[in-house]
Amino acid sequence: MATSRLEYVFPDGSFSVFDMDNGHQLVKSVALPQARGIRGVIAHAATHALYISYGGDGDGQHGAPTMLKYDLLTDTVVWTHAYPIGIDSISIGPDGSRLYLPTGELASGGTWYVINASSGDVVGRIDGPAGPHNTIVSLDGAHVYLGGRANNYLAVADTSTDQVFRRIGPLQSSVRPFTIDGGETVAYITITGLRGFQVGDIANGTVLRTVTFTGPNVSHTNGPSAPSHGISLSPDERELYVIDWPDYVHVFDVSGGPRQAPQQVADIALIPSMNHSESPCLYDCLADGWLQHSRDGRFVYVGDQGDVIDTATRQPVTNLSTLSNTRKMIEIDWNEGVPVFAANARASVGYVR
Repeated sequence: MATSRLEYVFPDGSFSVFDMDNGHQLVKSVALPQARGIRGVIAHAATHALYISYGGDGDGQHGAPTMLKYDLLTDTVVWTHAYPIGIDSISIGPDGSRLYLPTGELASGGTWYVINASSGDVVGRIDGPAGPHNTIVSLDGAHVYLGGRANNYLAVADTSTDQVFRRIGPLQSSVRPFTIDGGETVAYITITGLRGFQVGDIANGTVLRTVTFTGPNVSHTNGPSAPSHGISLSPDERELYVIDWPDYVHVFDVSGGPRQAPQQVADIALIPSMNHSESPCLYDCLADGWLQHSRDGRFVYVGDQGDVIDTATRQPVTNLSTLSNTRKMIEIDWNEGVPVFAANARASVGYVR
């Protein structure tokens, strides 16, 4: 049996699975009516586990902050666990034993819960930036990167101590979607209010440069507070895709590494525009967007708009209507009936080490 590369897409209350190698044909859809207000999705191949966080994001509204564990082999919910404060975009360590759960972008504090992945129980906490929102565990599992919606530093914690040991910044404004390279030398960070991104030196915590979009193909429509709410590093770390809401995705050559300025090399028009609201949707329904590379680098998925971009031609090969109504999606690959690869965060990171 050949490897199946599958894209899992999560609108509110369900998920749909698409076959990357068969024209993105729909494989199946699964109803999860309890999962309203989905904020985070990740999976772990060896334990064949899918985790979905949903409910309130720290302000006491939109339902109980909850996470569920789903068995990918049996297609059943293993457990459902409620949490205090809130939930947001999760990540998991490479051994599959620990999850890192931010308590929500609207939370007044800066707590990330450390979760036992088998039981869902809280086994620790990390005091990070205010407004806990986005999370990435490094490829080796030694570090976890913490993005707070209400703080202008990207924090890095040691997973052996659950202590923050470095902050990257100060950035121009608060941290929004970000990504890192596999060797943990550079962070590409979008921020509130900026069409573009900032480049951070992970080793010393400094901001190396600010990059904005140039040329005639630049969006000017006012919309979400983060007009570049989507950034994705190719697995080979040579290209960076960034959203310019609502009309474009810009491509940057970053093959020179952190010391060389990124070069804008392509502008990909989004047709239809991203300017709409998600449906179904419990809250935060404006289509902010998200970007995700496939693990082999062939495709980039445009959350909240639906395009699947061929990275060789930089043209869309299809548009998935399900993907146009969510910014939560991950890849899970299968071989001989079992998962063999799963994204450990919604963010697409580099894999060069």
